[in-house]
Amino acid sequence: MRVVTLSTLPEEPLGEATPIAGWTGGSVTRTRQTIIPDNASGDYRCSIVNFSPGATTGWHAHTCDQILVVTAGRGIVATEHEERDITVGDVVHIKAGEKHWHGAKKDTTLSHITITTTGSQSRR
Repeated sequence: MRVVTLSTLPEEPLGEATPIAGWTGGSVTRTRQTIIPDNASGDYRCSIVNFSPGATTGWHAHTCDQILVVTAGRGIVATEHEERDITVGDVVHIKAGEKHWHGAKKDTTLSHITITTTGSQSRR
């Protein structure tokens, strides 16, 4: 068993994502705090992603389902067919192969826990 305290996890810079047309302007940043690193579990990997105001992931899809658990702030998750506001306590399930993006609203930060399967890939 392993127990971690989220506030003590180091933040690793993720850099900027490809901008979403009409969404962001200027420089935005994201960081990751790894909860379950690659090769620590035969099944899952898990981390917190922290977005500065207006920061997004850019369009992408995963080779596995992805679960997002919003832990701070407000944001948006979008597919090619819909956009939904998300806030603390919301849980998002995105199916494998579904093109999507998620990120903070322009006036607030956003943090969410992301859960994917070990060995899965993300594609732009």
